[in-house]
Amino acid sequence: MRYVPGHMPAADPNRIVHCIKLDKDLPGLLKPPFPSELGQRIFAEVSHEAWELWLKDSVKFINTYRVDLSSREGAEFMIKQIKIWFGYEQGDLAQTAWTPPKEGEDPGHSHG
Repeated sequence: MRYVPGHMPAADPNRIVHCIKLDKDLPGLLKPPFPSELGQRIFAEVSHEAWELWLKDSVKFINTYRVDLSSREGAEFMIKQIKIWFGYEQGDLAQTAWTPPKEGEDPGHSHG
């Protein structure tokens, strides 16, 4: 499966979807982001607004892990992040370069 972030569909103002990420009715994508079952699912359930948010976040993963999107491993890594980000899969997103300290934790000290 190819994952090409620069080649992404525009919004379709005539097609409203109930966005699984933002939990509201919003314009969907003009076409599926990729030719796969996941692409079809995103097309049906994700708003253009949420997809734009994902694209902004995806840059962090690409930069942190130096993801080669032309490689199978890079594409599979990003597909997994998409599934977790949109809630299709349980799990934790890969850590990006900067993570805010958890509430109540002192970022300079580890507990143990």
